[in-house]
Amino acid sequence: MSVTASPAASETSAEAPVTTVATLEPIAEAPASAEAAHGDAHTTSTGHGEDHASGGLPQFQTEHWAGQMVWLVVIFTVLFILIAKVFAPRLRNVIDTRGATIAEDLANARAIRDEAEAQAKDAAAETAAAHAAARKLAADAKSKATAEMAAAQAKEDARLNGILAEAEASIRAKRDEALAHVTEIATDTASALVEKLTGKAPTKTALTAALKKS
Repeated sequence: MSVTASPAASETSAEAPVTTVATLEPIAEAPASAEAAHGDAHTTSTGHGEDHASGGLPQFQTEHWAGQMVWLVVIFTVLFILIAKVFAPRLRNVIDTRGATIAEDLANARAIRDEAEAQAKDAAAETAAAHAAARKLAADAKSKATAEMAAAQAKEDARLNGILAEAEASIRAKRDEALAHVTEIATDTASALVEKLTGKAPTKTALTAALKKS
């Protein structure tokens, strides 16, 4: 028995794809392909894990050295820039400030030392001048005292000499006076004796001549 398709049915059949066993194969194969790909990925990851496990640390594997060198250069550059631009200037500023402070303190100490030495020299000069003035004053006082003592001594000597001269003059006068009285007494005594012996009083001229001869 033959079946005649209507024109509408023919158009519908021409437009819609006919599902056959051939067309169903890709659909059936797609999940299998996905499972195979998943299995391959798992196998690959497992293989990498085994490689990592067998190769040790990544930093000791040569395929990672390029990245490590890059990071090493980057870190070294950053550290160098930080040291050169931040830490070194601050450290240099601290060292310069400390050096300037030490130099200023040393300069102040030297100035104080020089001032102390100058004051010590001035004090020594003043002390020497005071000693010289004291010695001069003592010498002047001694000279003045000696001069005053000499003047007083000379004055006292002059006074004593005057007193001695007066005393000698008085003694000489008293002696002369006594001698004069002695002559007179002797003359009177001699006259009395002569008169008693001879009965005649001698003359004064004869007695005086006799006394002078004696």
